[in-house]
Amino acid sequence: MTTFYDDIGGLETIRAIVTRFYEGVAGDEVLRPLYPEEDLAPAAERFTLFLAQYWGGPTTYSDARGHPRLRMRHAPFAVTPVAKDHWLMHFRAGLDSVHLTPEQDAQFWDYVTHAAQFMVNTLTD
Repeated sequence: MTTFYDDIGGLETIRAIVTRFYEGVAGDEVLRPLYPEEDLAPAAERFTLFLAQYWGGPTTYSDARGHPRLRMRHAPFAVTPVAKDHWLMHFRAGLDSVHLTPEQDAQFWDYVTHAAQFMVNTLTD
C-alpha cells in the first residue's frame, strides 16, 4: 500500500515545498520575527520531517522530537490571523512550485489551511 507521501514524490517533494515556503518567510516582515533562530534551516528541517511523517513517510520527526504538540510548540509566539494569512500565502507558493495533481493539491491545502487556523492564538495584530 502506498501512502500520500509516496504518491506525491516523498521527501524530495516535501523538501521542495518547504524550501519555497521558507524563501518567502525569510523576507516576510510579519512572519520572520516569529522565528527566533537566525538561520531558518533548522526550522525548515523540522517542518520537512513533520510533514513527511504526517503524510505517511518516515517517523524521523517523532523519533527525534516526540509528539508534535503543535499548539504547545507554537504557544510562545503570537500567531495572529494576519500571520496565518502570510503563512498560508507562502505555503501556497510552495505547493504551486511542485505541480501536484489537483486532487493531491486539494488534500494538502485542506490540511494546511485547517492546521494554520488551529495555530492562531492571538486575535489582535
